[in-house]
Amino acid sequence: MQVGIVGYGAYVPKYRIKAEEIAVVWGEDAEKIKSGLCVREKSVPSIDEDTATIAVTCARNALEQAKIDPADIGAIYVGSESHPYAVKTTSSMVAEAIEATPVLTAADYQFACKAGTAAMQTVMGMVASKMIKYGVAIGADTSQGKPGDALEYTASAGGAAYIIGAENVLAIIRDTYSYTTDTPDFWRREGAEFPSHGSRFTAEPAYFRHVLAAAKGILEKNKMQPKDFKYAVFHQPNGKFPLNAAKKLGFTNEQVSTGLLTPMIGNTYSGATPLGLAAVLDEACAGDKILAVSYGSGAGSDAFIIEVTKENEKRRNKKTVKSYINKKEYLTYSIYSKFKGKIKGVSLEK
Repeated sequence: MQVGIVGYGAYVPKYRIKAEEIAVVWGEDAEKIKSGLCVREKSVPSIDEDTATIAVTCARNALEQAKIDPADIGAIYVGSESHPYAVKTTSSMVAEAIEATPVLTAADYQFACKAGTAAMQTVMGMVASKMIKYGVAIGADTSQGKPGDALEYTASAGGAAYIIGAENVLAIIRDTYSYTTDTPDFWRREGAEFPSHGSRFTAEPAYFRHVLAAAKGILEKNKMQPKDFKYAVFHQPNGKFPLNAAKKLGFTNEQVSTGLLTPMIGNTYSGATPLGLAAVLDEACAGDKILAVSYGSGAGSDAFIIEVTKENEKRRNKKTVKSYINKKEYLTYSIYSKFKGKIKGVSLEK
């Protein structure tokens, strides 16, 4: 059985804030920030947007492309670290919104920025075992960054949904491989409003250790090399890390550039790797092979080898990632603070 992607959908909010706008508030050098992070601006959710609304939009876009009956969807999993409710599933709201209820199984996933790819692996297994015909895996976030923290320049919003099945697939998921350890580089305790992080510790012992291990593991397992791939997508907490990871593995900047979105929209956390993959699929042709590797703090990486089919060219996604990125409206820091709920004591309904 060839399990693969039957349809996919993406979404990025139209609002943006430039690095300069944040830097001037904290008296920092904007050019130094942009150069260090390779992030020019980031997406910002509107007052009425959250992980649930983003997930619903992504799922609807995926259904539009897949052209399947929502009643045939047997599983919905939403990966995020910014679910709107501590106790109430985002996945059940998505199921209702796309008219997939009653659904066989639904759950919310949490593994920092790789929760969406973990959801993909679960759905793959359920389809392969014939427990379900189709399943939906979503990675979406409206990530948090404490005012004045380095994360404020990158923590953004967006997501992507994947309908996985075994019929009329746009791309075959040839294999998946994961690498996980207990590495506490980034965390947020229950009730804490903003996450904490280990600054430089998040690089070598965390991000690079896991991304490189997962990538090398799946390449060795499948006896493949970087030259066998047209595209590569690596988790992108900033614009530099994925390029450095690619170089260490032997991939070129050209293989990575199509899926590298962080410089334009920031780090969408659980949406980062799924969105990067969606941007690649928007352009990929039959026979193209893609290596996609996510990363989630805590810490772990999921790697995928994906091969595009002719079906992707027949049913090109009309609501492309690029179309969402190009549609933008800039905010001042004050309006950004209002949208993100950083101004305390004021109702967001006003």
